[in-house]
Amino acid sequence: MKNIFLPNRFFLLFALITGVFVLSFPFGFLFPVAQTLFVLGLVLVLVDVMILYGGGDKVKVRRELPKVFSLGDPNRVKVLIENVSNQNLKLKVIDEIPIQFQIRNFEKVLELEPEESQTITYPLTPKTRGEYEFGNVNVFMESFLGLVQRRHQHKFKMSLPVYPSIVQMKNFELKAFDRVSYSTGIKQIRRVGHSYEFEQIKNYVRGDDYRSINWKASSRRATLMVNQYQDERAQQVYSIIDKSRAMRMPFDGLSLMDYAINTSLVISNVALAKHDRAGLLTFSDIIGTTIKADRKPTQLNKILLALYKEKERNLEANYELLYHSARKLIKGRSLLMLYTNFESMYALERVLPILRRINTLHLLVVVFFENTEINDFAKLKVDTTQDIYHQTIAQKFLNEKSQMVQKLKQYGIQAILTKPEDLSVNSINKYLELKSRGLI
Repeated sequence: MKNIFLPNRFFLLFALITGVFVLSFPFGFLFPVAQTLFVLGLVLVLVDVMILYGGGDKVKVRRELPKVFSLGDPNRVKVLIENVSNQNLKLKVIDEIPIQFQIRNFEKVLELEPEESQTITYPLTPKTRGEYEFGNVNVFMESFLGLVQRRHQHKFKMSLPVYPSIVQMKNFELKAFDRVSYSTGIKQIRRVGHSYEFEQIKNYVRGDDYRSINWKASSRRATLMVNQYQDERAQQVYSIIDKSRAMRMPFDGLSLMDYAINTSLVISNVALAKHDRAGLLTFSDIIGTTIKADRKPTQLNKILLALYKEKERNLEANYELLYHSARKLIKGRSLLMLYTNFESMYALERVLPILRRINTLHLLVVVFFENTEINDFAKLKVDTTQDIYHQTIAQKFLNEKSQMVQKLKQYGIQAILTKPEDLSVNSINKYLELKSRGLI
């Protein structure tokens, strides 16, 4: 019969009957016992088959998935199992998980009483963008006898896209505003001076800056009135992502480029929520995606779809091409968040003249990465001469990274040296700082 499987209990019974038959040859009185056991075993197996196959389907199965998966975040998958029979069932559930996860031993065991249902929930954390294919859900059932298993194969083949982290985007959106800016990671930015965009005149309350008192309005109302300002709006914020081989280095399963893609989506969302205009530019040896800064309702979705399709390239980044493309695409002074990576001072000095030229036209923030593995190694306690030598090289490497930040600041270029996992927090803090200081 189709979809019948024999569990270990069946083979134990078969081994017992075979053993009695073998012993019955020298001891003739055991032969009737062996015959009886054989018939009894055969009857039990037939009864078990009738229990499992009688009365149609025994279980109902449904898999629930989110509309999309978020890159680098735990995404919950639910499999709902319902026992629609009138018997107690022991179930083994095997979900066919997308091949990208390389999970080959997924198995959940549960027991269901008649009309009982349970939900299996498990997380999946994708490390690459693209289409993920889910296969069937296989349910192996056993009755109380446990001599036979019946397989239910529920055909739930589904295709699901993995987008840049929408979870991070939503988590950081609220944290970026003043009223909740004490949330973990987001700094409370002290305002320096005034914003220049007037909002309204309001009554003076204790704590208002007396330099904002509007004396004309105060004389008309016979009470103190102050001018209230707001952050300047409609400023252009561009995320520029280096797609060259320098960004292929992996950390915690994600490449540096994937960290930059997740952060670009977060920054774009925060900028749009702050009424600024968000744009995108990607480059390597060639120019990739170019999206002009805008604040239309569809702008964030446009950026999300573009980031979803981006792929790394194996060649060096062409910064000269970036400079000319930026001059052609970006009109007016803008904030440029450049996500790249430099592993040596020589690599930085090669492109530093071009970065300086870009910085004369725009407010450039160069974001590059700490090597956390080297950082951890430099802090280890070492004993051998060879390990001391290696640790000295690691510390020299870390010092060189710090010198790169100072080199950029020396020429008036904003810089962020960050761990990959802290990229989003540090980028948002820098954006809020520059906006509060009125530098954009």
